Amino acid sequence: MKFGPVPLAEAEGTILAHSTKAGSRTLKKGRVLDAGDVAALRDAGFESIVVARLEPGDVPEDEAAATVAAAIAGDNLEIAEPFTGRVNLFAKTRGLCLFDETRLDAVNLAHEAITVATIEPWTPVEPRQMVATIKIIPFAAPRSAIEAAVEMGRGLIRVAPFAELDVYLIQTRLPGMKESILDKTVETTRARVEAFGARLVGEARCAHETEALAAEIGKAGTPGLLLVAGASAIVDRRDVIPAALEAAGGTVEHFGMPVDPGQLLLLGRRAGKPVLGLPGCARSPKINGFDWVLQRLLAGIEVRPQDIMRMGAGGLLAEIPSRPQPRASERAMPMPPRAPTIAAIVLAAGQSRRMGGPNKLLADVGGKPMVRRSVETALEAGATPVIVVLGHQAEAVSAALDGLPVRFVHNPDFAAGLSTSLKRGLAEVPGEADAALVCLGDMPFVRAAELRRLAAAFNPTEGRAICVPTRGGKRGNPVLFARRFFAEMQELAGDSGAKHLLGEYPELVAEVEMASDGVLTDIDTPESLERLAPKGRDVLPQPAAPE
Repeated sequence: MKFGPVPLAEAEGTILAHSTKAGSRTLKKGRVLDAGDVAALRDAGFESIVVARLEPGDVPEDEAAATVAAAIAGDNLEIAEPFTGRVNLFAKTRGLCLFDETRLDAVNLAHEAITVATIEPWTPVEPRQMVATIKIIPFAAPRSAIEAAVEMGRGLIRVAPFAELDVYLIQTRLPGMKESILDKTVETTRARVEAFGARLVGEARCAHETEALAAEIGKAGTPGLLLVAGASAIVDRRDVIPAALEAAGGTVEHFGMPVDPGQLLLLGRRAGKPVLGLPGCARSPKINGFDWVLQRLLAGIEVRPQDIMRMGAGGLLAEIPSRPQPRASERAMPMPPRAPTIAAIVLAAGQSRRMGGPNKLLADVGGKPMVRRSVETALEAGATPVIVVLGHQAEAVSAALDGLPVRFVHNPDFAAGLSTSLKRGLAEVPGEADAALVCLGDMPFVRAAELRRLAAAFNPTEGRAICVPTRGGKRGNPVLFARRFFAEMQELAGDSGAKHLLGEYPELVAEVEMASDGVLTDIDTPESLERLAPKGRDVLPQPAAPE
C-alpha cells in the first residue's frame, strides 16, 4: 500500500487518509474519493491531498477484517458487518467465552496490520455481549498475512452455552451448628446455579460423619452435579467428605486449587457425574475459586485436575491493601460492551398521492406486497422492535403484514405529513433502544445486509451517531439516528423527515457506502412500479460477489 500526498489530479479512486473540510462538506477519513470529492477539494483551495493507494496483494480493510472474523468465529457467535476495518463478534447465547490464548497470540503475531482483542477467557457472557473485535490497523493488509491469520485462527473463539443441569446439595452439620447458616447456604447456592441456567433440585443435611454422608450421597442418585458443603473444611484427601465420596462408590480426582479464597476445593466423580466438595468460602455470595470451577461445569466443560492447577494466574482474589475489596461485586472489571439495541420505524401511513389512486404499499413486488418486503427486511436485519406506523388504509396494510412479529401504531394525523408518522413511531421506541432506524415502506429493494452495515457503523462515542447509506456518493434511506436526537425529531412538522439533522450535525454523520441501488430506489409513480415491481430486487445492481 502506498501512502502520502498526491496531486488532486491523481486523487480520484484513492482512500482519504484524514478527515478533511472541503467547503461546506466534511470528507471523512477512509472515504474513497470520487470526482465530486476531488472537485470540492479543488474549490476549497487544495492542490494535493494525503491518501492511501492499494497495490497488488493488498486486501481492503473491511474485506480483510471480515475474512479474519469469519475464520476465528466459532460456535454461538454473531459476526457484525465490517466498518472502518473493524468487525465485532457478539455472543448469541448465555455461556462462557472460550479460546486458546496461544493461538490468539499467533493470530496477532501474523502481521502488525491485524489485531484481535478479546475479553478474558472463561468470562461468562450474555446474549448480544461483545466478546471480541477484529481491527485492521491501516487501510489494507497483505493478503499473505490475512491467509496466515486465517490458517492459525480457524474456530478460535466460541461460546459454550450454559446447560440446564440438575444440581443437588448436601450439607453436613456439627453439634450446635445453627440451621440458619445451612438455610443461607441453600439460598446462596440456589442463586449461584440459577444465575447460569441450572436448577437446584434437592438438598439434604446429615451429621459430619463419613458413614452418614456416604448414605446421603447414595440417596442423591446421579444428578448432573453434586455439591457437598461440609460443616468443617476439607484438610486432607482422607477427610470426611472425600472418604464418604469413596465409600459411596465415587472417586477423588483432585484436592486443592491455587485460588484464594477457594483453596480447599475437592473435585471428584461418581457414576460419571462431577462432585464438588466445597470450600468454606462457598457459603458467601462473593466470588471465589468455587465459582471458576462451577461455571465451567455448568457450561458442560469437563474440568480436569490440571485445569484447576493452572488457575493460579489471577487466582489471588483475597482483599489486600493495594486492592481493597475487589470481591465487593461479582465483577472487578466493567462489563464488556454489548451490541447496540436498534429499533426500526417503518413509515407506512402515506396516501400514495402520486400513484393516482391505488395504495402503492399493497402493490405486488416480486410476489409480495411492497410493505411486507420492507418490514421483513427490518426483521431479518435484527431490529428490535420493528414498529410499523399505519394511517391510510390501515386495515389493509396491517393485513398485508399478517403473521409478522411487529408492533403497530396508528397515526390519525397521517394526512398532515410524514413528520406526524415519524413522531408517532419514535414515541413507541422502548427506553432500552440506543437508536432508531427510520425506514420507508415504499423502498422494498433495501437489503438486510445493508441495514446491518448501518448498525455496524453506529458508534456515537466515535462520532458516528447518524448513519446514512450512500451509493455512488448519493445519500439514500433508511437513516439511523441515535437516541440523543429523538427530542429534536419530535419537533418536526409537515411532510419533512429528519434529514436536516445531517446538515446540523455533520461531525456526527457517517456515510456508509452500499453495494446496490436499493437505498436510493423508492416507488412513487405507476411508471416506477411497472418498471421495477414485477422482478423484485433482481432488477437492481447486485453486490459484488466475494472473491
